[in-house]
Amino acid sequence: MDFSLTPEQQALQDSVRRFCEREYGFEQRRHLLGSPEGFARANWATFAELGWLGAGLAEEAGGYGGGPVETMIILEQMARALVLEPFLSCAVVAVQAILAQATPEQRDVLIPAIVAGEMLAALAIGPETAAIRMSDGYVLNGRANFILGGPSADLLLVSARNGAGISLFQIDPASPGLTRHDYHAVDGRRVSDIVLESVRVGPDALLGKEGTAAPAIALAEDHAAIGLCAEAVGAMDTALWLTRDYIKTRRQFGQTLNTFQALQHRMADMLIETELARSMLYRGVAALAETDPAARRKGVSAAKVQIGEAGYFVGGQAIQLHGAIGLTEEYSVGHYFKRLTLVRGLFGTTDVHLARFAALRGAAP
Repeated sequence: MDFSLTPEQQALQDSVRRFCEREYGFEQRRHLLGSPEGFARANWATFAELGWLGAGLAEEAGGYGGGPVETMIILEQMARALVLEPFLSCAVVAVQAILAQATPEQRDVLIPAIVAGEMLAALAIGPETAAIRMSDGYVLNGRANFILGGPSADLLLVSARNGAGISLFQIDPASPGLTRHDYHAVDGRRVSDIVLESVRVGPDALLGKEGTAAPAIALAEDHAAIGLCAEAVGAMDTALWLTRDYIKTRRQFGQTLNTFQALQHRMADMLIETELARSMLYRGVAALAETDPAARRKGVSAAKVQIGEAGYFVGGQAIQLHGAIGLTEEYSVGHYFKRLTLVRGLFGTTDVHLARFAALRGAAP
């Protein structure tokens, strides 16, 4: 199988890399961490101007002719700079849920607004949220936790259950009865918990048909898992080479650390895990194209397990080889470990995906 990028994909990769190197240095990122929104709206506008928000979408879906490979390219490069903008939550997860569930008329309104950078959306999955159908719409009660991109979202796509099944609703975060608690995830990105108490919405707030949203949510979650895997590969690779450069200069017992055989073996193990993770990322991206949901889920889970554990290993080894400096806020390698720790547990832990893979072991590869 040919894993080489097309000229267009290579140009996209170079574009994202140059932006991150020029505009997203570590000190610039630290400044954004303390800003009111936790990211820069100017950067988001640049993402839209450069076409990145629609790069992973086919033209008929309102994008620029790309797919999961383009999304992988963007997220991997962004993870090298630990970008804080809500690209994954909005341009990947929310968009995939909309494409899979919304009516054509709803897609024609929502997707262009997101691709143009005019609207930020986030998927809020509330397993215990209930929707009561009324004559003039719906009343929602429940909660959803750890919503990536929630604090900056102009639109929340909230899942809720009633007798018809699971549905998705478009909800304004400022709706009466909706309470939002914003906080930092371990890697610095902003997330939200929301509580809905008798939140009233009209019938037009329903995304697609009532009770049919479960497959769309599952698809969006699989895209989220592979997006996280792409982030992990970018973070692992950067942590690996930061560690290589550090042990080439740090001296102990009169010689640099890279001359010690035991540490050379550790670096070799880190490199092997990083390259294995990259291979599994390609497998996971390919799985997203599967028409059989079981085959898709099996491929996604295999990638999430391998990459989640590999990332945690590489990040942990990077911290150990750096020593105490790796734990300080002022040094970058610890922040990569935090991102890799989040990747390991978000959108399904290793145990969850192992169980899912085992349950699907008879599915096509």
